[in-house]
Amino acid sequence: MVGPGWRTCSKDASLGRIEIWANNQLHHRGAVEPINQPEPVKSFEVPQSFNQVLVHLDYALRALAGYALNRRSRRLLERRMNQANRRYCQTLGASFRFPLVHLSPFPYHESRIEYRLFCHEAGMQSIEVRTNLAQLRAKRAISAANLAAETGVSRQTIHAIEAGLYIPNTAVSLKLARILGTTVEELFQLEVEQEMTEETAEVFVVGDVASMPKGQPLRMTSVNDHLVAVAPDPASWGLQPTDAVLLAPIRAGKSHVNAEVRLLGNGWKNPGRILLAGCDPSASLLAHSMERQGYELVIAYENSSRSLELLHEGLVHIAGTHLAEKASDKADLLPIGKMFARNSIAVLSCAMWKEGLIAAQGNPKKIAGIQDLSRRDVRITNREPGAGCRRLLDDLLLKNKIASDKVKGYDRITLGQLPAARLVQSGEVDCCIGTQAAAASMGLAFLPLAEKPYLLVLRRTHLTLTPVQALIETLGRSAYRREVEACVGYDMHTAGDRLV
Repeated sequence: MVGPGWRTCSKDASLGRIEIWANNQLHHRGAVEPINQPEPVKSFEVPQSFNQVLVHLDYALRALAGYALNRRSRRLLERRMNQANRRYCQTLGASFRFPLVHLSPFPYHESRIEYRLFCHEAGMQSIEVRTNLAQLRAKRAISAANLAAETGVSRQTIHAIEAGLYIPNTAVSLKLARILGTTVEELFQLEVEQEMTEETAEVFVVGDVASMPKGQPLRMTSVNDHLVAVAPDPASWGLQPTDAVLLAPIRAGKSHVNAEVRLLGNGWKNPGRILLAGCDPSASLLAHSMERQGYELVIAYENSSRSLELLHEGLVHIAGTHLAEKASDKADLLPIGKMFARNSIAVLSCAMWKEGLIAAQGNPKKIAGIQDLSRRDVRITNREPGAGCRRLLDDLLLKNKIASDKVKGYDRITLGQLPAARLVQSGEVDCCIGTQAAAASMGLAFLPLAEKPYLLVLRRTHLTLTPVQALIETLGRSAYRREVEACVGYDMHTAGDRLV
């Protein structure tokens, strides 16, 4: 190898020596050997591994920069290095403008010097070989220096062989075996290639699992000793972080299923990761805020009833719900409390939001209230049973004595607030029921019908988890509250308050 300010001389055909010289006058004669050069400032041998050469070159260039820049002008050093580059590019048949390998400027000094590395030896190879040289040498009480002297190599060569960084040639191998009274096969063995085994796991897949293809990317979280997987938002324009992929398609049509996945790492083992199920579109803002603190909030977009069911089954850490009409006293929370054992859950206030009708921008159909849903020219999309917005629609239809079969599109089900709002935005339907946040996120018209609390429910045993504590603290921060209020119009003045 040849480079400015350093050289390699090949003693053993595949072993090189990097030497730092006080000047940069390099000469080429067969292998790279200097002519009438002074003693090197620093020298060390390197094995044939290219990666290892780069490691040693790093130290070499440190020494070069430190020595030369302290004794010479920067311009002179650059000129001599460029001359060396030009000379050895020609020797090796490479272009000076396009050398074989280019290393970026090293940051040890404020210099514009560009160091270049050229391949000179053809013996650069990578063979996986395991050696017993160190054990056999220790067993026979032979020092590295004595073994090197008897073999005719340097002590550094012996250490490089023992470290597995250098594979000696046949002659050296035979000499080592004879001196140690063993065979070459005893000294060196080829590494057996191990078959790559896939690490798989059995997980609970939650969310819309009516149909998932083989290879479906999933996020995973450990909850109560369960591995729970969630599919990323399919409407996202970018690829989402992935912890595993499905090994077989899902055709269950259930709310959650067991499935086998191939793991893609250990990110899911992060103790700072928790899983929240809910339908709040602003949950992503909470996730981003926690991410800045070093925690991960994975979101499973589920309706209020289903979120509470997952919490009851121990498959999520936190469930978001807006089934309670109010949150002024414990009596308002009885429908939630009935699902769990007494004193087993904690209920936190997250936001007060408005629910109502979402119409196209500018409200071209002039929809004014719930009565207009019975018009023949108005098409809606409904939410699935168990959703808080579906419950509000049914209550209002009953209160206004409007039969569901009079509402065009009542049986058309869309999972999630944002997917329903996208149908309005695309013009497939004229109206849907949802939150002000969903309407604002897509610039749609919003007609408020009710104001309800959005609550976070979790088991009290999870209150001690560090990421849960960070989530509660985030809810109470004024900066986070202002962000949510500005983005989606929620009333956040009680966010983070514990109700139960």
